[in-house]
Amino acid sequence: MQARIDILTNPVSAKVVKHLAAAAAGLAQTTLPPATPELVALRASQINGCAFCVDMHTKDATHAGESAIRLNLVATWREATVFTDAERAALELAEQGTRIADASQGVSDEAWAEAAKYYDEDQLAALVSVITLINAFNRLNVLVQQPAGDYKPGQFG
Repeated sequence: MQARIDILTNPVSAKVVKHLAAAAAGLAQTTLPPATPELVALRASQINGCAFCVDMHTKDATHAGESAIRLNLVATWREATVFTDAERAALELAEQGTRIADASQGVSDEAWAEAAKYYDEDQLAALVSVITLINAFNRLNVLVQQPAGDYKPGQFG
C-alpha cells in the first residue's frame, strides 16, 4: 500500500505537518502524566480508524514503558480495570471530543466536570490540545491512506 500523497515531501502538506508537529511538541512540557496523552491519542486514533497513528502511539507508548495489557484494553477502557479514574475521565473527554457529530451538544458538561476533578486548567488545556491535534493528524493520514506498520519509536523526534 502506498499513500495517495507523500505528506512529508509535498510542499503544501509538509508545511501543515510541520506546524502540527510543532504544536504537538509544545505539549511535551505540560504537567499531564506522560501516559495520558498517549492513551488519549491511541483512543482517538482507534475511533477514527487511523492505522498509522494507532501504530505510532502504540509503539511510542510501549517504548516509554506502557504495558501491553493497558494498550490492548484502551479500545474497551470502560470495562477495563487497569485505568485510573483520571485516565478514564481523559479517555471519555477524548471520545466525546472525537465523536462531536454523534452528540447534539458535543462534549457534555458531565464529561468536562469529571475531567476537571483530576486535571487543573493547564492540564485541561493540554488535553483539549492533544485531542484536537490527534484528530487533525488522524484525518490527514486517513485521507491520504497513510500505510501503517513501519513506524519506529521516536521516528519523528
